[in-house]
Amino acid sequence: MNAEQKLLSKRIVSIDILRGLVMIIMALDHTRDFFHIQAMTGDPLNPDTTTPFLFFTRWITHFCAPTFVFLSGLSAYLSAQNKTPSQSSAFLFKRGLWLIFIEVAIVTLGLTFNPTYNFVILQVIWAIGWSMIFLAIFSRISYKFVLVFGLLLVLGHNIFNLFPAPNDENLNLVLKIFFTAFGTVVPIGNNHFIGVFYAILPWTGVMFLGYATGKWFNKDFNPVKRNRNLLNFGALALVIFVGLRLLSVYGDPAPRKEYHDLVKNLLSFFNVSKYPPSLQFTGMTIGVALLLLAITEGAVNKLSKVLSVYGSVPFFYYILHFYLLHTILVALFFLEGNTSAQIIQMPFFFRPVAFGYNLWIVYAIWIFVVASLYYPCKWFKKYKQTHSNWWLRYL
Repeated sequence: MNAEQKLLSKRIVSIDILRGLVMIIMALDHTRDFFHIQAMTGDPLNPDTTTPFLFFTRWITHFCAPTFVFLSGLSAYLSAQNKTPSQSSAFLFKRGLWLIFIEVAIVTLGLTFNPTYNFVILQVIWAIGWSMIFLAIFSRISYKFVLVFGLLLVLGHNIFNLFPAPNDENLNLVLKIFFTAFGTVVPIGNNHFIGVFYAILPWTGVMFLGYATGKWFNKDFNPVKRNRNLLNFGALALVIFVGLRLLSVYGDPAPRKEYHDLVKNLLSFFNVSKYPPSLQFTGMTIGVALLLLAITEGAVNKLSKVLSVYGSVPFFYYILHFYLLHTILVALFFLEGNTSAQIIQMPFFFRPVAFGYNLWIVYAIWIFVVASLYYPCKWFKKYKQTHSNWWLRYL
């Protein structure tokens, strides 16, 4: 392997390290959803009712979705370098459709364990799928167009928070799905519902910026300049977050509250809106992601090798962890003395409202799940490296 190939390998490893880190942290939030005693009844980010430890448990997972979406865009750029524009666009379009199908058919089932699909849950995979479809279209226009449109979406989508919702129900629904959705439940008939939890276009903006950042990871891009760009723009994003948070005028639909309590004020400062990802939220999370990309480039140690295993097969890990978590939930459901008559809960089967454990048990289950998936992920990573089946490109 020549020096150029080694440098490219290190860059890809740095992406896998960061992606692996956020995938591991992501599982903590889903473990909390399934197993924490207050997951169905309380808001872990409400400074009035939460504790610092519970707040941190939820808040740290804020970094997962935006980083994953950003890196998906970055990876799309790198993948496009080995294809013609038409090939890259076609692949992104087909993969986007595939991901939307997976969200509906596979992820929803893993989340709910409801074979009748009474409640279809549209979250991050749905948003990534649509974002890839838009990227397939816009990347054919030009790289600059993707960059500019991404900036407009990230910087400008919070303008909708300054105006009242339209009176027209259909227009309002379209606006929610594409820009402002949070917990938007759309009835389909009398007994089926679609829950839209991730508005599409704010996440598309994050992916577009990731795609634009991919240019810094070209094999002929100066690595010193790349590292400097990552550090400078990461710091700039954090400065924007802090500045807008202090001003509390624009960039988040939920301005910070003032308390006569230092801890509550601190919690309120960092309690930014994820649904949809506000400008302040994106500045906080992507700022840290850029800094970590700079710091981890070329990192070679035991921890980086473990993280890169998870990060090299994120989709495989993502699907498996939901099914493993829900299987553990089923076992504990019956061990707690529940009966088959109590299985049907909405939206998650086997998850009664008055069920769950303290945080230390949540953390123990999380560690067990992540550790259990290490060797399956390692096996699948090796399988992908040694096989060239067409379907592996979609996983």
